[in-house]
Amino acid sequence: MAMQATHKGARISARKVRLVADLVRGKYADDALNILKYQPQRGARMLEKVLQSAVGNAQDPDQNGGRSYRVEDLVVTNVQVGPGPMFKRVRPRARGMAFMIKKRTSHISVGLTPIDQV
Repeated sequence: MAMQATHKGARISARKVRLVADLVRGKYADDALNILKYQPQRGARMLEKVLQSAVGNAQDPDQNGGRSYRVEDLVVTNVQVGPGPMFKRVRPRARGMAFMIKKRTSHISVGLTPIDQV
């Protein structure tokens, strides 16, 4: 049984968050939170919030069939960062041309599994 949390439409490029996501994949949840806390990237803050949400989902017995898991007993098994919709803006250029500016977004998903089920 995997507990998960997602952040859809995060206003950061997926490529930037993937670098941080690779650091925590496969780690214990409490170790992953400590790693993300000290990373200077903006994507680390977003991934940390999603991970805290997934831990909160794991600790809620209403969502887990009456079971509550401790943060020490959870492993980050699934971290996916995919592209979201793009905001497209037009930037004027020389000689009447226009260039497209793509403001990228991403979908961040974190899945946790109890250590006894890994």
